[in-house]
Amino acid sequence: MNEANSAELIELLGRWATGRGPLYLLLAARLRDLIDDGLLPPDTALPPDRVLARRLAVARGTVVAAYDLLQQEARVVRRRGSGTRVAAADLPATRAANEVASNPLLSHILHPPDGVTLLTCAAPDEPPPLLAEAFRQAVSLLPERDLGYHPAGHPALRAAVAAYYTDRDLPTDPSQIMVTTGAQQAITLLTDLLVNPGDVVQTESPTYPGALEVFRHAAAVIRPRLDPAERPALMYAIPTASNPAGTIMDTATRRRLAAAATEHDVPLIDDEVCAELCFSGSAPPPLASFTSGEQIITIASLSKLVWGGLRVGWIRAATPLVSRLARLRAVHDLGGDVLSQLAAASVLSLLPEVRQARVEALRHRHDHLLSRLRARLPSWEVSPALGGQTVWARLPRGDADTFAQVALRHGVAIPPGRSFDPQGGHADHLRLHFLFPPEELTAAIDALAQAWAAYDGARHPASRHTLIV
Repeated sequence: MNEANSAELIELLGRWATGRGPLYLLLAARLRDLIDDGLLPPDTALPPDRVLARRLAVARGTVVAAYDLLQQEARVVRRRGSGTRVAAADLPATRAANEVASNPLLSHILHPPDGVTLLTCAAPDEPPPLLAEAFRQAVSLLPERDLGYHPAGHPALRAAVAAYYTDRDLPTDPSQIMVTTGAQQAITLLTDLLVNPGDVVQTESPTYPGALEVFRHAAAVIRPRLDPAERPALMYAIPTASNPAGTIMDTATRRRLAAAATEHDVPLIDDEVCAELCFSGSAPPPLASFTSGEQIITIASLSKLVWGGLRVGWIRAATPLVSRLARLRAVHDLGGDVLSQLAAASVLSLLPEVRQARVEALRHRHDHLLSRLRARLPSWEVSPALGGQTVWARLPRGDADTFAQVALRHGVAIPPGRSFDPQGGHADHLRLHFLFPPEELTAAIDALAQAWAAYDGARHPASRHTLIV
């Protein structure tokens, strides 16, 4: 790993600086974990001292001391003229040297936070009171006899989701619905079925990092544009309340995109995970509404509308495709949790009430976040969102990856823009969510303002190095 892809190491390091003790010990500890876990395989070239120090916004001596400590432990080898490399080691048979790094936005789940405000993973952490009642109703609906294995989803929820789309003027039969363990599994199953190594997948830019990680894991070639005429294997779009910017695609563009996907027979995933979070109070028509073809595949979940822990999502697609997906899923997973699916069906019956309360809270918090950003960080460029849970901010100077390291040391975790770009661009952007109550958002922005003052991006030019994909 050299300077050209040192950005990848920054993602792997995650929240390395948030513990207690000298920075060089914290950096050495995180590098030690990456080496021992096989994420930095033997003979990997680590970035030069000066390069890593600049990217982490620390003194060069911090990196030198960390490398020296790892050399004493025989985990790295440092030689004049050849730099620092991971030392040779025998990995256990149960651990592969090429393990895939986790989504950087979810790193705090794997490495629990210690006093850090997380503006990273954007999912509600407050289960609404009606969820408990939905589960009580679900218990009463449990059948006396049922094996409980439903690879395509429980019939009650498939019917409820089909009715939901029919109510949105998109007639749908339950056979066109497959229930998944969240939208992330939906993206994974569709990619496994439709994409082969080396195939081209087209996305928007910026876009949802969780999808990009799935496409990279499938060894796809990711292109940051939506052009069905180029005949990609798959297209992926978030036209409604996009992640990260909270934008909404206009009707004319929706119609053109759906028609082009149909004309060129290209599968197109319409990610509607945040569609019910439009500040207008109603979601625009799904892309599938604009064509009679079978190329448009709609995915959604309840994780953003209700609660992150309600791991229930779905796919709406042509019945033959749903059948193929169910067979594929059964190889790994015989079906989702039945009780959660029954509760989800109950929640869908209360959708207007759920949506109104959620959107009102989000709109208020969104306005508060923008107000505090204008007051404390007026040089940042932030466009108001039209829905969703996040805004897209542009720094006036400097590099968001490096600033994120400084922000961590001020107690705030933020996701830099490169994570949202298929080619590692948007290095001067970052995403902020507005899920916290106003007082917590105020404290987080105050901390970011202090971090920005300490960072002084004028002395840290934006990096030209992109993530290798």
